Amino acid sequence: MKIAVDQRIPFVEEAFGPFGEIAKYDSRAIDNMAVKDADALLVRSETKVDEKLLAGSKVRFVGTATIGTDHVDLDFLNRQGITFASAPGCNSNAVVQYIFSALFTLAERFGFKLRGKTLGVVGVGNIGSKIVRVGRSLGMDVLQNDPPLARSTGDSRFVALDDLMGADFITIHVPYTKAGTDATHHLFDEKRLSMLKRGTVLINSSRGAVVDNPALKAALSRGVPGNAVLDVWEKEPNIDIDLLSKCAIGTQHIAGYSIDGKVNATRMIYEALCGHFGLTQSWNSASVIKPPEHPVISVEAGYEDTEDVISSAVRKCYDIMKDDELLRKIGGLKDDERGPYFKGLRGKYIFRYELSNMMVVLPRKDKSLSDALEAFKFKID
Repeated sequence: MKIAVDQRIPFVEEAFGPFGEIAKYDSRAIDNMAVKDADALLVRSETKVDEKLLAGSKVRFVGTATIGTDHVDLDFLNRQGITFASAPGCNSNAVVQYIFSALFTLAERFGFKLRGKTLGVVGVGNIGSKIVRVGRSLGMDVLQNDPPLARSTGDSRFVALDDLMGADFITIHVPYTKAGTDATHHLFDEKRLSMLKRGTVLINSSRGAVVDNPALKAALSRGVPGNAVLDVWEKEPNIDIDLLSKCAIGTQHIAGYSIDGKVNATRMIYEALCGHFGLTQSWNSASVIKPPEHPVISVEAGYEDTEDVISSAVRKCYDIMKDDELLRKIGGLKDDERGPYFKGLRGKYIFRYELSNMMVVLPRKDKSLSDALEAFKFKID
């Protein structure tokens, strides 16, 4: 068996090596010639998988080590009888970590508490449902919007998108789709952005084109929304640096970049490939995650505010402003250097540990604090 893979998918040799030849390629080099004699193809979001790529090839299985599938022509694969697998939810805990690192950072910067604030969650799937749970553990009022789930479940907890427009924070976790009843292309367009209350913080870590970037830039200039946190951008890697300059926090499409998330993604497509070809699974994904160098966070006695304790613990594990600082250096580069710089930040990123790898040691029993920390997946001692 020959498996063509994106060279940036981790642990492919360990996982897939026993099955045959592993042909690694830079994402830009994955073309028709590269996959022509491959039995399986493993990609990331930078590779467009369609008829042009696969025409005349032997490929019978395609796996993407990503949550999103907008880079894959699923209709074509289905017509050709090619099995497809993705990695939904693989990095959901990492994105939760990213979102709350951003929120805690803004809370400290502008002098407010998250407790009592209203959080609107657009898309309540693998990621959004966890954000709902964590937000509530902090005492936030959480509004949930997910039209497909609302229709399929009839659950009254789901509200219309219009009902989120008065929230203090709105965080987006939807797939990117251009057509259909629930199309998300420019879901937040000029009209939608104008409906936000002054002071709302809009957070997008889903796909860049879910938010109309030129419209957002204009809206930020008018003060509605009050701020934005963007991890994803239209026209990546050639992002709008003027929009970046207006964002409270900007990062390089790395919200889900955790060690655990990357291993999970490889494991999920590994299991799917084994199932398709009838292969015996022998790779133990858990064995490849080495423990962090400093896995213990000690809380000092005498703390008064549990939110401060949680904020400190989350940001000790992941300081979002380090990524923001790196991305803002893009503004000092020449136009033709910016795209490669953005891609380089992603390609050379040092994956962070998820909070479940960390132990928080409390100086005394505190059920409310323990419950909140456990909602973040911390271990408690």
